[in-house]
Amino acid sequence: MKTHALAVASLTLVAVGAVSLCLGPVTTPVRDVVAALTALATGREQSAAEILITQIRLPRILTCALVGGALAVGGAAMQAVFRNPLAEPGITGVGAGAACVAVATIVTGLAATHPVLMSLGAFAGALLATFLVQAVGSRGSNATLLLVGVALNSFLGAVIAAMVANARDSEDARSAVFWLNGDLTGSTFANVALVVGPVLLGSAGVVIHARELNLFALGEATAQSSGVAVKRVSHTVLACAALATAGAVATTGVISFVGLVVPHLIRLVAGADHRFLLPASFLVGASFLIVADTAARMLFNPVILQTGVITALIGAPFLLFLVLRGGRTV
Repeated sequence: MKTHALAVASLTLVAVGAVSLCLGPVTTPVRDVVAALTALATGREQSAAEILITQIRLPRILTCALVGGALAVGGAAMQAVFRNPLAEPGITGVGAGAACVAVATIVTGLAATHPVLMSLGAFAGALLATFLVQAVGSRGSNATLLLVGVALNSFLGAVIAAMVANARDSEDARSAVFWLNGDLTGSTFANVALVVGPVLLGSAGVVIHARELNLFALGEATAQSSGVAVKRVSHTVLACAALATAGAVATTGVISFVGLVVPHLIRLVAGADHRFLLPASFLVGASFLIVADTAARMLFNPVILQTGVITALIGAPFLLFLVLRGGRTV
């Protein structure tokens, strides 16, 4: 039954991506989309309309799918490890670490002269922040890790605010704020290439620990007595989740609520078995972010909203809904 559900989620992802390829300020008929993809596959010279599909919409959709999947899997993993329904990818400092370095490259002008430095720096900052949290928090329990992550987020948040407030150019400050809200405008195949390795490797590393995460739900003592090396598995899962989410936020900025909302939505429908929850989170998270990004492009055309704004507008009411239900799904 759950295998069928994953198949449906996969087909839904393909369908959502196909529809998004057709939609934009200029709606493209399906036959033209097929022709453009065929031209890309065969190497045929493309028209301007086909370039719009293959070089602008397609890489943006692929980036959406990878980023949404990574954030959702990261959220599901961290909720399991910390046994905290409010845990999400940014809780271990991934987002703050990426944001701190990215904002630094923007306000110093490095991002304008060497654009790749912003993504690479954000990726390195995310991993460095996660390593620091794990190194300090490893001396205690998972609760210690959580507290260290909260402290680091607060510290880096203050550093980011200081850099934005003291940016030499108002346009740099605006660009930094824009990045902090998360967006996929201007995504290219270079972004896809940067994201795909860390996202797939990190997500796979989380999924292979699904059995252990199921035992975590019963408590550390029960998991330990079942033969699980709780501390080692916890750090491994968090490292893999951080790798996936670091690749994600390095190219898009900080996109909130995907990692929080999607795993809860799946638990609401299909339960908390991580052997299903994790791959389903990736597929649904990918579809969710594609829908959110398409809505950001289409809802108030010609005004284009940031993707992170749409996810927050959807995610915040859903979180409130979960709370008002009395927490039965968390």
